[in-house]
Amino acid sequence: MIGSLIGIIVVLIVVGVIYWAIEQLLPLIPLPEPFHRIIRVLLILILVLIVVWVILQIIGAVVVLPTWLHVR
Repeated sequence: MIGSLIGIIVVLIVVGVIYWAIEQLLPLIPLPEPFHRIIRVLLILILVLIVVWVILQIIGAVVVLPTWLHVR
């Protein structure tokens, strides 16, 4: 239980640092507006999927889920 929580915290810290780094480096690349917005939306979408995965891992570590809902 403690090991999974530490792993989740580490994953969230790494994801946050990657998001911060991309947000800092993105203005340095001269891209037209549509591409800039597409990259930002894709970045946020990927980060939301990672956070949902982490939340499912927390729920799976604490609560017993039905067998059809297990995330591997």
